[in-house]
Amino acid sequence: MKLQRDSEAKSSRNEIIPLDMQLDVLLQTIENVLGEGVVKARIIKYKLQKSINSNDINKKLYAINKIVSEGKGINVVPTEENFDEIFDKTSELIVEVIAKTYIENKLQNEVEEALLEKQEKYVEEVKLGIIKKRKGAENGKTKKRLEQLIELDKFKLNKSIQALLRPEAFSEIVGQEIAIKAILSKIASPFPQHIILYGPPGVGKTTAARIALEEAKKLRHTPFSKKSKFVEVDGTTLRWDPREITNPLLGSVHDPIYQGSKKELSEFGVPEPKTGLVTEAHGGILFIDEIGELDNILQNKLLKVLEDKRVEFSSAYYDPDDENVPKYIKYIFENGAPADFILIGATTREPSEINPALRSRCTEVYFQPLTAKDVQKIVVNAASKLNVELEDGIPEYISRFTIEGRRAVNILADVYGYVLYNSKADPKEKAKIKMSDVEEVLAINRLKPYETIENESSMEVGHVYGLGVSGYLGSTIEIEAAVFEAKEKGHGTVRFNDTAGSMAKDSVFNAASVIRKITDKDIKDYDIHVNFVGGGKIDGPSAGAAITVCIISSLLNKPVRQDVAITGEISLRGKVRPVGGIFEKVYGARRKGIKLVLVPEENIKEVPKDLNDIKVNSVNNIEELMDIVFTN
Repeated sequence: MKLQRDSEAKSSRNEIIPLDMQLDVLLQTIENVLGEGVVKARIIKYKLQKSINSNDINKKLYAINKIVSEGKGINVVPTEENFDEIFDKTSELIVEVIAKTYIENKLQNEVEEALLEKQEKYVEEVKLGIIKKRKGAENGKTKKRLEQLIELDKFKLNKSIQALLRPEAFSEIVGQEIAIKAILSKIASPFPQHIILYGPPGVGKTTAARIALEEAKKLRHTPFSKKSKFVEVDGTTLRWDPREITNPLLGSVHDPIYQGSKKELSEFGVPEPKTGLVTEAHGGILFIDEIGELDNILQNKLLKVLEDKRVEFSSAYYDPDDENVPKYIKYIFENGAPADFILIGATTREPSEINPALRSRCTEVYFQPLTAKDVQKIVVNAASKLNVELEDGIPEYISRFTIEGRRAVNILADVYGYVLYNSKADPKEKAKIKMSDVEEVLAINRLKPYETIENESSMEVGHVYGLGVSGYLGSTIEIEAAVFEAKEKGHGTVRFNDTAGSMAKDSVFNAASVIRKITDKDIKDYDIHVNFVGGGKIDGPSAGAAITVCIISSLLNKPVRQDVAITGEISLRGKVRPVGGIFEKVYGARRKGIKLVLVPEENIKEVPKDLNDIKVNSVNNIEELMDIVFTN
């Protein structure tokens, strides 16, 4: 049946279109697909000139088959019996050639388009490179400025005297042995902790933290390496923009339009993320001095970084599918910047003034105020580094003018420069500093003694030392009282420094009740004047016990020991109540040269340990206090 249908189709085809015309159509199709030149080349190659021009349809079909198959088709001229079969096979070959040519042309177009696109990008890159290499921005002025900068950079000052005298080992940090041990225990560990350092300025907080990292690097069990950095910043000067235009601490993104990312990025609209100090400190320590002054919002952002150990960046201009975005920028936007570091914050504020959330993530270390002997030792160490000889009494004299180690070193450095200038001495030779040199420099700088130490008599009427505290600094408060019988009995007056504050006033009136109980005298019969020497403000009731003793001394004309300092609130019943700042107050008494400090019984546990140059006793009531201060 199939052979019959094929035979009928062929017969029908032959009746509609003559065979010679069909062969001409095939040849024309081949020329259209392959090209007239290709067809002619194949005719010559396979020696088909006579066959292709022959009137014999069998020879013409033979030639067309050879052209299409590139010589691989039939090897003999078709006969009448197999003509139709060869015709169909030749037609199929032509169809295959047409399909192949179509696909090749399509691929060629796509390749050409891709090459054109790549070529355009390459041309743009070449243009940018040429622009960068152009010297059009250079001119005579810019070249001269560059030469000036290079010339300036050749000149180097010697190491600053502050850097020279800065402690380089824990042994050079004076008076902070306990704090140093505490820092090391928290840093030199397989699991180092964030720390907040409390203490007055100039006692070595920053130096101790820096040296602690260097010591931790030497230990195998710590996570710190030789590459671990100590990145230092001051919280008082750290500024940032809430819109995240700039944030030197955490980092920020410079958008291509408003903030001006680099030229090669902005031309393609690519935002430029810039990492901050937290990433620079990755693997090391970020030290923030005066961390209590850091903006509250920025503190909260810092807490987030401490939790995540990374900084996230975002920008409306970032397109992850943009081929112009460099890989490092994609990495930062998609993964964030690493920020795994140990935070050490230092502050002169009270713990209660620090962000509670920040405190909860940090351990706390307290630096002690320096004593006069500590300052003296610092001066002696600095003199050794400067290679100078000090006249006797100079360290003690300088210690009267400051309680800060840094300030003491600066005073000595001033005197050192003054002596070298006046004597025209060679700095390589050992210079000698006299007491007169120190006195002259202190006078020039208009410095006054921090606390004047006078040769007080052992006993004195109406004169008592109280104790006060401001921040981390304790000091003595000099109180004096004068009592006279009133001109009219029952109409006596009480006067005191108004600048001392309401607490001082309350303490005076509390003392009146206690005085009446102790002495059986009514202060209304007397004119009483209480004076706080220097007019300092009393923020709390801690001067109550000292005021009471001072008035009683003047009222009864009983001398008071002058080597004693008193702190404690006085109650109406004569109880000496607990007060704050005991630790700092004791150090303030030591600076004054006080030999005995009397504190409320409930405060005795707050007294510093290992005190060799001062004694601290506790009292419970005014009677116990009087037994001590009125006894020579």
